[in-house]
Amino acid sequence: MRTYDYIVVGAGSAGAVVANRLSADARDKVLLLEAGPASHPWARIPIGYAKLLNNPAANWLYTSEPEANTNGRQLPVPRGRLLGGSSSLNGMAFVRGQAQDFDTWAQMGNQGWSYADVLPMFKRMESYAGGDDEFRGREGPLRVTNPEPRDPLYAALIKAAGEVGIAHNPDYNGASQDGIAMSQATIASGRRMSTARCYLEPIRERRNLHIETGALTEAVVLEGKRCTGVRYSIGGNAFEARATREVVMSAGTINSPQLLELSGIGQPERLRDLGIEVRHALPGVGENLRDHYAPRTRWAIGAKGITFNDRGRGLGLVWQALRYATSGRGMLGMVAAPIRAFVRSREGLSAPDVLLGWVPMLTEPGPKGPKISRQSGVTCYAHPMRPESKGHIHIVSADPRKAPAINFNFLSSPIDAEITARAVRIARSVMTAPAMAPMRVSEIAPGVARNTDDEILEWVKQAAETTYHPVGTCKMGSDAMAVVDAQLRVHGIEGLRVADASIMPTLTSGNTNAPSIMIGEKAADMVLRGRDC
Repeated sequence: MRTYDYIVVGAGSAGAVVANRLSADARDKVLLLEAGPASHPWARIPIGYAKLLNNPAANWLYTSEPEANTNGRQLPVPRGRLLGGSSSLNGMAFVRGQAQDFDTWAQMGNQGWSYADVLPMFKRMESYAGGDDEFRGREGPLRVTNPEPRDPLYAALIKAAGEVGIAHNPDYNGASQDGIAMSQATIASGRRMSTARCYLEPIRERRNLHIETGALTEAVVLEGKRCTGVRYSIGGNAFEARATREVVMSAGTINSPQLLELSGIGQPERLRDLGIEVRHALPGVGENLRDHYAPRTRWAIGAKGITFNDRGRGLGLVWQALRYATSGRGMLGMVAAPIRAFVRSREGLSAPDVLLGWVPMLTEPGPKGPKISRQSGVTCYAHPMRPESKGHIHIVSADPRKAPAINFNFLSSPIDAEITARAVRIARSVMTAPAMAPMRVSEIAPGVARNTDDEILEWVKQAAETTYHPVGTCKMGSDAMAVVDAQLRVHGIEGLRVADASIMPTLTSGNTNAPSIMIGEKAADMVLRGRDC
């Protein structure tokens, strides 16, 4: 058995950060375990996300359970399974969320998680050239950039949004999130800026950091109520490693609750039914699952040469490849949704509650993932940012290789259904504003015949998917259903923390990669403070 000071389970958006910061002191021996490979050829190229969403070489390829408000559909739940985790296959949009997201966490009793508390973490992690020094970081490991603004479609969308009362905001990660803007992205010099690239590659030679890939963690080791290590396997061979200080679980919203349950931590009756010895009763494990349930509205564009359906097929694709090879720009180097708007669905709100994101093309399902449609058009997804509907994730077997059951319970909260219908109407208002007339826009889906809330929601249930932002299954808090405390320590277990998106009590307002990286930064600080006490 090998012994380390710290063991980090999962090398994703948060785990790679934790491993980097904990191994900065050469006296501390750190083991980082990742179930997937070190990398994948498509993981460095921004457009590679389209090639990895259905690729088992880099993706856990989870699916949700059928439910009423998906019309019985099982939705794809892609999760990164390689160094960098989901930061190595996501859409690369960089969205911190609103100040009130984190102030709400603090008001729920999580001391140290207000916006004022987490802002230094956001600034420390990023290197961004724009915005105000009060809000933006300049020297962090994660490079954040703006996409090319020189595109007639983007200019038309910004003008159209202004015509319906949505102002332009050049920095939605600054003082205020309100408005429409080009998407800030974890892309630099045409390359994806994953946590593998920004936090692990620069430190791979640290002698006190041991990175094991292809290592499936099967359980944490408990001695009474203290976590002392982990059990894992590589190529079918079993291993155990000991942690003299702490184990930090950063396996993500799906796998962190799975690992806790496999270790005997969770709801006693559920564990006993699967033949797992109950080591510690913790009823909140796997509960409080939240995600963004987003219909993708679809719009045909009659003007030629506007979308990547015209510019990214045939010889156009050859040109895009050459452009990317020479400059790192164009379709192959772009963020998944290059323009987005944060909007208030009604008067009287203190902050935006709806997100719209535009993709300058239409895609169709293909055998190896989405493919570019022959129809020229634009996709606009629209959804509530802070849904109240909550689901759960639980294991169905004591076998760690068996995927857990994912139940989102989408639209179970009436307010989520109400705001979803409003979001679709707001998308319609932008796409049909006068500035879009030269584009010769026509609605494909949901279709002009669907006008009432019930008709729109019927289509949503038929067509919507997640935006791949699951959070909350190891909720931070002090109530009976909380899994970790404000220091991210698992309630009732010494030497074990959880540090990933699963600790979020509520969803942040937008994409979840940036907040997950922040959680990794903050968790590392907490661990090191505990060491120095």
